[in-house]
Amino acid sequence: MSETDPKKRGFFSRLFGIEADAPAPTEAGPDVAPAAEAPPPVPEPDALLSPDLMLGESAPLPLAPAAPEPAPPAPPVPPVAPVVADPQPKRSWWRRLTEGLSRTSSALTTGISDIFSKRRLDSATLEDLEDILIQADLGLATAARIAKAVGEGRYDKQIDPAEVKAILASEVETILAPVAQPLVIDATKKPFVILMVGVNGSGKTTTIGKLSAKFRAEGKTVMLAAGDTFRAAAIEQLKVWGERTGASVVSGQQGADASGLAFEALQKAKAAGTDVLLIDTAGRLQNKTGLMDELAKVVRVIRKMDPDAPHAALLVLDATVGQNALSQVEAFQQTAGVTGLVMTKLDGTARGGILVALAAKFGLPVHFIGVGESVDDLEPFEARDFARAVAGLGEAN
Repeated sequence: MSETDPKKRGFFSRLFGIEADAPAPTEAGPDVAPAAEAPPPVPEPDALLSPDLMLGESAPLPLAPAAPEPAPPAPPVPPVAPVVADPQPKRSWWRRLTEGLSRTSSALTTGISDIFSKRRLDSATLEDLEDILIQADLGLATAARIAKAVGEGRYDKQIDPAEVKAILASEVETILAPVAQPLVIDATKKPFVILMVGVNGSGKTTTIGKLSAKFRAEGKTVMLAAGDTFRAAAIEQLKVWGERTGASVVSGQQGADASGLAFEALQKAKAAGTDVLLIDTAGRLQNKTGLMDELAKVVRVIRKMDPDAPHAALLVLDATVGQNALSQVEAFQQTAGVTGLVMTKLDGTARGGILVALAAKFGLPVHFIGVGESVDDLEPFEARDFARAVAGLGEAN
């Protein structure tokens, strides 16, 4: 029988009607056809959707990481003292003062250098000098005084700008020396009552906090009276200062009568034997008659309990207001009997010479000056330091 006999075709050939070459003879003999291979199994429907088939053998499902083996116990380490970083060096008062007055001194010294460099001294030169001194708010009288001192014996001569700066510092110190007076707390008066006054935004409440910190550092007991009853923020701010400095605070509701609160605070301070009572007041413009009358009422009410109170009435002045400070001193002096000045924000103006103008006109003691926001930036006023800082000179020996 031939190899192409249809009876001898393979299984698939017979099934699909396809001719196929006869397979090679096997060991079973030429007449025995090889066994047909079984078709591959058809997977069940559920198996077609199994993750193993979807991902394939090359992307097995991730397995949870095995828990790490516990680390062996560390050997005992001898105790070591903690390393404490060195604190930043505290800036000296002189450095804070010169940095705070840098705008004023820069305006003055630059102007002086421009005027006197390569130029002989004449009347026009002195007029230019007066102009820059007036722009720095030293005042007309002080500007004329300094220009006169510079011109004495130097007409038609070359003058070094450094010499002009030295004359400026000397004249300013002469004017300021009589008013540079510390605030003395009379220990026989308990409490020593300090009334703080000033216009809106002058820095009264912050200054009270700084003074409280200074008095507490000196070992004095301090009480604060939140007499700025117009502003809830002022009441809260004073409470914060009380917590920081360890001073007790007497306060009321917003809108409460300021004179009544001051009277209550004085009562409590007397009963407690407090050393210093600092009374805050609401900021008020010097030309507002009604508000100034209210301030006068505060003074009258506390004098019913202590005829000598307040023992000090400090006017807080914002240096950035310039010539307006002169009218503030006049008004508050008449209403509250101002006994001394505190000048703040000297670091925010190029017109810090207003302090010289105030000293020349009123002669009121200048107790403190402020050149920044921190507690350390309010210090007792020193005439020589201020004069040399304004003139751009180094620290006095």
